[in-house]
Amino acid sequence: MDLRKAEAAARMIRFTILDGSGREIARARLYLHENDLHDRPYGYVEDVFVSPDHRRQGLARRIMEEIISEARRRRLYKVVAGSRHTRPEVHRLYLGLGFSDHGKEFRLDI
Repeated sequence: MDLRKAEAAARMIRFTILDGSGREIARARLYLHENDLHDRPYGYVEDVFVSPDHRRQGLARRIMEEIISEARRRRLYKVVAGSRHTRPEVHRLYLGLGFSDHGKEFRLDI
């Protein structure tokens, strides 16, 4: 058996909400990944953040709705968003946007 690897650059779209002075108050990233099992790419949502003094104003929902719209425009076959077990408010947001609690994410910190 011969193990080979091929490096490819991941595409990423960064979504940002700025306040009136141009300071970033919310952000998220959508990574676009190819998958040989599908003829279309999928998206992985990462780095969803709203500054503490701007939470509970719908900013995370606004960014996530734009991510979903972008995923549809690009014809992604799925969008995956991970969240820690300790963040039930994030889980409610994702479920409210139509995501399903589909499985587990395993992590190895290096």
